[in-house]
Amino acid sequence: MKNVDALVCVVDDDVSIRESVRGLLRAEGLRVETYGSADDFLARSRGEPPGCLVLDVELPGLSGLQLQRELFRSEPHIPIVFLTGHGDISMSVRAIKAGAFEFLTKPFDPEELLDAVQESLLTREYGGHRSKDQASAQSNEIVGIGGAHRTLIKQISMVAPTDSTVLIQGETGTGKELVAREIHKLSRRKEHALVRVNCASIPKELYESEFFGHARGAFTGAIKDRMGRFEAAHGGTLFLDEIGEIPLELQSKLLRALQEKQFERVGEERTRRVDVRVVVATNRDLKAEVAGGRFREDLYYRLDVFPVRVSPLRDRREDIPMLAKYFVELLAKEMKCTKPRLTEAGVIRLQEYHWPGNIRELRNVIERATILARGKVLEFDLPTTTAEAPALPAPRSMNQEKAEPEFMTEPEIQRRERENLRIVLNKTGWKVGGPSGAAELLGVKPTTLISRIKKMGLSRNEATQ
Repeated sequence: MKNVDALVCVVDDDVSIRESVRGLLRAEGLRVETYGSADDFLARSRGEPPGCLVLDVELPGLSGLQLQRELFRSEPHIPIVFLTGHGDISMSVRAIKAGAFEFLTKPFDPEELLDAVQESLLTREYGGHRSKDQASAQSNEIVGIGGAHRTLIKQISMVAPTDSTVLIQGETGTGKELVAREIHKLSRRKEHALVRVNCASIPKELYESEFFGHARGAFTGAIKDRMGRFEAAHGGTLFLDEIGEIPLELQSKLLRALQEKQFERVGEERTRRVDVRVVVATNRDLKAEVAGGRFREDLYYRLDVFPVRVSPLRDRREDIPMLAKYFVELLAKEMKCTKPRLTEAGVIRLQEYHWPGNIRELRNVIERATILARGKVLEFDLPTTTAEAPALPAPRSMNQEKAEPEFMTEPEIQRRERENLRIVLNKTGWKVGGPSGAAELLGVKPTTLISRIKKMGLSRNEATQ
């Protein structure tokens, strides 16, 4: 681990946790100070600021979240790794929105904690301190809580302060443009323009003009001088979306512009120089494109300086509850309508779907459901795909003995339905309606559920016997 002399402060009211974390970090050569409360930490002498703070949420007196807000008002900003036994989605959201570097739950994985501390120290040393505006921009634009999301945020925070070329790869709808905007927001070029070029939408004969501009009279229709996208992005960031769509015969000119930061307008001999940071994105496998002779190898290696992969939504199911809540609130504001209610059953339905269109499809589904909900409960009508359909049972042989039954009798179905309903009612304390009630968990209307309870003759006294 780097940063051998770095100071890490551990704040936790559980002495066994403090000692465990201290031993783990000291074994890696780090200096460690431990405190039993937020007040004890704030009372420490004003000396060397810690390179990282490992912080519990539930503390006596001032809570971990309150301490985080207190520290965020001062400079330099201290990267915080939350380590708590009281983790839930809403708490994680609050912590990360306030700028937390990581949020881990107890019992913690030692390797995961060490990685989080190391990454925070590296970010502080090489990536600079994140300002309040930077942390706010990240949390408000890129939403998630899972491991893939945390890795993405770390990569963005590391590469954004540099001028290195970034290659963003991911399926359609995963949010590659959002990542490009985030990199620009957190860079030293944020006061200048972010110029986006959709390479897939440019006619082949206009690529040069679009990238580099043209002089008056350079071709039919060129009635005046025109600045290209490279010049428009001078001092800022040029985002080339769908870079894999650029025709092979034009890729050499793009390579020269990227390498030398100079070019000529179409129909002009004067060489122009620009200062731009280049970020590119693609949903193609560029290595396969190179192997197939459709993409220049030298251009690929010029672009592949800092690759960032954006995971598909099906691999980020733990992020779906937070994304759904984010889109519900955002769409309600955009549509100026009453915010509909997102139920636990609805979230489970969203997590069960495989999302071929990724986050873009999720937003569209929630927008449609918001329109139909009219301020009430959101209901999601998602297609059932072949991948989701349960496998059909194998045909039963006439001679097969002790085989599993193909079907259940009506009494068996009723018994299982009754047992399932009793389990849900016990779980909710016989709360039928409202948030986290039995009707919400089962995905049915409260009136329908009450009717079923009466029909089955269930009673609370029966459940307690």
